[in-house]
Amino acid sequence: MRTADFHYDLPPELIAQSPAPERDQSRLLILQRPGGQVTDGWFRDFPRHLRPGDVLVLNDSRVVPARLRGHKSGSGGQIEALLVEENAANDWWVMLRPGKRVRTGTRLNFRGAKGDVPAVAATVLAKNAEGHCRLQFEGVPDVRDVLDALGEVPLPPYIERTGAPSAEDRQRYQTIYARPPGSVAAPTAGLHFTEAMLAQIRAAGVEMRFVTLHVGLGTFAPVKAAQVEEHVMHAECFALDAETAAAINTARREGRRVIAVGTTTVRVLESVAAETNGELRATRGRTRIFIYPPFRFRVVDALLTNFHLPESTLLMLVSAFAAPGETRGREMALAAYAEAVRQRYRFFSFGDAMFIA
Repeated sequence: MRTADFHYDLPPELIAQSPAPERDQSRLLILQRPGGQVTDGWFRDFPRHLRPGDVLVLNDSRVVPARLRGHKSGSGGQIEALLVEENAANDWWVMLRPGKRVRTGTRLNFRGAKGDVPAVAATVLAKNAEGHCRLQFEGVPDVRDVLDALGEVPLPPYIERTGAPSAEDRQRYQTIYARPPGSVAAPTAGLHFTEAMLAQIRAAGVEMRFVTLHVGLGTFAPVKAAQVEEHVMHAECFALDAETAAAINTARREGRRVIAVGTTTVRVLESVAAETNGELRATRGRTRIFIYPPFRFRVVDALLTNFHLPESTLLMLVSAFAAPGETRGREMALAAYAEAVRQRYRFFSFGDAMFIA
């Protein structure tokens, strides 16, 4: 299957630059399997699409303020670092911009926007084949502890800002149920939920469970291979606890639906199911699972997701889910996306949602 087969045209003005005024005021496109019928709706009505006994599974990873600004020692040249993966305390792989001319041994100094954090410096230890740099931080016991003051929310590059992201950006680019820190990008399908809606869903007899997948840049890395099958996913850390695993196993035995909020949740559940022959168990680890047509899903029965970039691994996952075990899901997903464009839906992280059931 060609990567170009997952291309679609999107008018730039449909890329959401800010969230809806309230989280649940987004629109909701509903794609019904297997017929491919598409209907228009609003996210505030999402609970109507759930049934008593459903298990709704959400990714509770918290986005860290992973973008740091600073300068090179000596030259004073401005530098921007995006934390990508932690190796150990104060030892991180990062994406530097500009980074092509940064050499091993270069010293970097970082500052907070208000200048109210200790001096934090770093030394470039190595560079990898992807152009990422390994930094050893110093000046604080653990740079994680000062990120709230030192870092900025890592908004995707298609969200344009003059200067640093605002306090509202930091609040809205985070789910209301986020707990363990570790993501450098938000699990965006969950951004639409409010406390009131979650209470409404629980009151309707829907069981709510959480997994954790710390979203890395690999989820959003462009597919450079011409053939989909040749793309290699980056590894991302995840955790599935025993209670969630047991709840999902029981629901599946009883014929109740498992509904995933977000592609990251799907990747956790299907990664574990692939290793355990379908019966989930408590697992911590790293996943490189790459889901594209004609993938056969073992766990997830319905999916809530946002609209994703053309030719992305996320759009490929959505295409696989539209028609599990078949290749026609690509046409179904792209037809739904074309309808969303015609109806002027808002796309990507701060945009509208889609429910596939």
